Formats: sequence, structure tokens, C-alpha cells
Amino acid sequence: METILEAGSKTEQELLQLVSFQLGEEEFGVDILKVQEINRMLEITKVPNSPIFVDGVINLRGKVIPILNLRQRFGLERKEIDKKTRIVVVDIDGKVVGVVVDAVSEVLRLPTDTVEPPPPMVAGIESEYIKGVGKLENRLLILLDLNKLLTTEEKELLNQTRA
Repeated sequence: METILEAGSKTEQELLQLVSFQLGEEEFGVDILKVQEINRMLEITKVPNSPIFVDGVINLRGKVIPILNLRQRFGLERKEIDKKTRIVVVDIDGKVVGVVVDAVSEVLRLPTDTVEPPPPMVAGIESEYIKGVGKLENRLLILLDLNKLLTTEEKELLNQTRA
């Protein structure tokens, strides 16, 4: 989060810096400090008996990282991989994980005063993953809390997936 002091003004405005991406018709945002890199789709190695939302693992410069499919995690139907599909490498509670998204949109600066708490249910996605909803001109941005994306048990499973 950064603070902006407008020229000629004494009002400070806190800004969230976010990476925004698409899943279906919805636009999501995650804290830019949680994002390590964004990659085009790589070959994913399937891991037997992994949860439905774990597509498998990739070898990223010698490191094996698990790949989560956010569409599956949120109960949306799978989508064919296309030229816009990306793997966003993020930090979830100190663990490096890749998440598959339909497309990465942009890096945004969103004033904190335009963010509202999440309603009980947003676009069919359980609200526990959602930090808030940001208002940007004529669109809404669902802000995800990556640390709540996985349960404690699922985080343990991911540790086993990486072994």
C-alpha cells in the first residue's frame, strides 16, 4: 500500500497496488506484493490423487511448484487453455504456488476508499476468499485474499504435492 499526497492538497490517499486478472466474466485483483511473476502456460505434470483444483506441478527454473486452477477452486467450469491463459506465481502463506487464470489484465492503483467489504455472496464465489470489492470507473474488481484461498489441510496437501 502506498500513500499519495496530491499536489496543492493536504489530503492523503492510500492506494492499493494490484495485479488484475480475468476468470470468466469477472475481474479479480491480488496484492502486487504477493505476485512473484506472470508466465504463459507451461506444460503441467499431473499429480495422482491431488484435489480437483490442483492441475499438477511445473518445473520453474529448477523449482517444482504446484499449480492451482482458480476456475476449479471457485466452482466454475473448466476452460480450454488459449493464448491469453496465464500462470500467476504467487506467495500463499510463504509457499510459492502458481494459479491458472484466463487472462492477466493490468497493474492497478486503487484508492482504499473505493473498496467496500465483500457482500455475503459474490458471483457464486464463496466470500471467505474475498477481501473486498473495488469500484473502478464503470467496473467492479473482486479483491482476493490469497492466504484464505486454501484451508490448512489443503496447504498440507500442497506440501506433499511438492515432495
